[in-house]
Amino acid sequence: MARLIAKCRLCRRERQKLFLKGGRCFSPKCPIEKNGGIPPGQHGLRSGLKPSEYNTQLREKQKVKRYYGVLEHQFKKYFIEASTGENRGEQLLRLLELRLDNVVNRMGLAPSRAMARQLIRHGHVIVNEKKVKVPSYEVKKGDKVILDKKASNLLSVQEWIERKDEKVPAWLSRKGTSGTVKKLPEREEMPQDFQESLIIEYYSR
Repeated sequence: MARLIAKCRLCRRERQKLFLKGGRCFSPKCPIEKNGGIPPGQHGLRSGLKPSEYNTQLREKQKVKRYYGVLEHQFKKYFIEASTGENRGEQLLRLLELRLDNVVNRMGLAPSRAMARQLIRHGHVIVNEKKVKVPSYEVKKGDKVILDKKASNLLSVQEWIERKDEKVPAWLSRKGTSGTVKKLPEREEMPQDFQESLIIEYYSR
């Protein structure tokens, strides 16, 4: 059974924003903005200790896993699937980016991946005219994603969609409460602060 950990503690542990709480992550209330992200716990203020190679690899794996909101077993399955092709690190990130919950969030239809997962599980997301209730559903090029009318009327969703500073990645498009997967994402269109080579090293030990 997965442990429930406060989302802001996860960001503080990785010392960077993982954008787990929607609008709060863009406000002055974000702990990373307030104090630079001091790690949680009584030893959070320790400094001067150089992390081991293993610790560096582990932290990178944990950071990516928490960013996309997947569990260890799921994450390893994605890694194994990515290992069958070339450029394993890029393929791993692409598989994670193509998850339906991530796409709903990337399109700006939900303020966070957690909110996107909730909308999907409750049957509010339609892919190619069919309801999909599986957050890990892998979208394909040309897929059309729509929020149903009930979800579109939620205040939190409306406020997020109306944000003028919300940018949709070039591999996606959105109009109102619907969007299209124009193409598969390239590496430069995925998060740039991830070092996927460290994750490959971690699983290759």
